[in-house]
Amino acid sequence: MDDFPPYPAGLRLAGREVVVVGGGHVAQRRVPALLAVGALVTVVSPVVTPALEGLVGGGEVRWVRRRFESGDLDGAWYVIAATDDHAANELVGAAAEERRIFCVRSDDATQASAWTPAVGRHAGVTVAVLANREPRRSAAVRDEILEGLREGTIVARHQRDRPSGVVLVGGGPGDPDLMSVAGRKALMEADVVVADRLAPRELLSELPSDVELVDVAKLPRGRSAQQEEINRIIVARALEGKCVVRFKGGDNFVFGRGYEEVLACREAGVPVTVIPGLTSPVAVPAVAGIPITHRGVAHEFTVVSGHLPPGHPESLVNWSAVAGMSGTVVLMMAVHNAPAIAAALIDGGRPDSTPVAIVCDGTMPTERTVVSSLGSLKEDMVAQEVRAPAIIVVGEVVRVAHPRHFS
Repeated sequence: MDDFPPYPAGLRLAGREVVVVGGGHVAQRRVPALLAVGALVTVVSPVVTPALEGLVGGGEVRWVRRRFESGDLDGAWYVIAATDDHAANELVGAAAEERRIFCVRSDDATQASAWTPAVGRHAGVTVAVLANREPRRSAAVRDEILEGLREGTIVARHQRDRPSGVVLVGGGPGDPDLMSVAGRKALMEADVVVADRLAPRELLSELPSDVELVDVAKLPRGRSAQQEEINRIIVARALEGKCVVRFKGGDNFVFGRGYEEVLACREAGVPVTVIPGLTSPVAVPAVAGIPITHRGVAHEFTVVSGHLPPGHPESLVNWSAVAGMSGTVVLMMAVHNAPAIAAALIDGGRPDSTPVAIVCDGTMPTERTVVSSLGSLKEDMVAQEVRAPAIIVVGEVVRVAHPRHFS
């Protein structure tokens, strides 16, 4: 039988009994995929891994806490023999064969009646690859196919099910490699992309030629007027039956105006969904090697918009309260007002020796970090010619990341 290739079929296991014999790492890898398709999973094994035990405790998996018995397969539709005991797997295979139940063998695929493919899913398409018992090759081919589907090089964009509406996509901190898979997929399926200047612009060059690209930087000046025009464009294009992606830098709802766009869509009756991006105040310091929390150093962090200086009548920040906290303060959009903010934090009780790090152009090829303190921040920013965009981290975590600077 080894000379014949397998016959591919898609098993619909939702609500059907599946037995996994063995409670080790192979079973741990297989069970979540079975649960994801709705299978009723029973694990038969004297012991299981902590991860499987957690699934049992959560009521997602039934556990028969003993060695396998042939009657365990009564009523099953599918079985996986995943023990590290060849003889035990032989017993499972024989019991499955007797009952005409397809059986996967983790130890010897040549003796199995079914093989597990490398599986991936994209836009309602399930890809399953079998490479003659070569799992690494199967996985590599699967990944190539999925990448082609995501990028539109295998399935034409207009063959996809693309409902009209608006998708708000957060592009992350700037490096296109830090963009989510879901975000890339949405871009490749869009009819219209309305792009922020801080969104990863390299990804725009990958858009199909027939996609309408609206550059926010070229819209009317003035923040309120510009936002009104963005709202008008995304609603109008969606009402034309198009799939519209609003492509923003960072995360949609962190000091952006993403929720204003959600409200505009809802008011117009336009379907709107959100794909968040990596949040810059967390991701940028991390990439620069600065933890925003650290055991024994900081048990809290506060993210503050610095686009308005302390004392400004429109500011909503209680700078005295921020200064009184002992944890990390992460400042966004604060380059221009950083000296005034540093003074307010010192006035509120923070020592002028408090460490500060300014991460400029975070995650980009031009990224650099300027290390300073609250007391010398103004002078160091001038000397180092700090320009926006930058994330400013205030607190003892900076000392953890740059101990030599403060020794």
